[in-house]
Amino acid sequence: MIREIVVTKKAPSALGPYSQAIKTKDMVFVSGQLAIDPSSGELISGDIREETRQALNNLKQILLAAGSKLDHVVKTTLYISDMDDFGRINEVYTEFFDQDPPARACVQVARLPKDANVEVEAVALFKNS
Repeated sequence: MIREIVVTKKAPSALGPYSQAIKTKDMVFVSGQLAIDPSSGELISGDIREETRQALNNLKQILLAAGSKLDHVVKTTLYISDMDDFGRINEVYTEFFDQDPPARACVQVARLPKDANVEVEAVALFKNS
């Protein structure tokens, strides 16, 4: 099986020994994205809506670099630090996935890298369109 590493400067670099995404013949696997501003490298924090929006923008940019897009996402997983933020996160999530949203899991975790409040990963179909 052939796999290709996806790299874009329009999203933050990986924080560890992993790739922003891996593309195969038919699929794109995007690593978990935090609310890191790719231009400054700083975590956006304070407002869960803004954190969620930045994490999803990072995800979107990686998908575009892979030749895919949000419409081709089949599954997301959200890791959040506080389930009380679920409704506010969903408000922003709907801005990105407003029609025919992908399958999704959302779990509360004890801690995320950089003490972020939300992390989003995705699996998408690869479509060169």
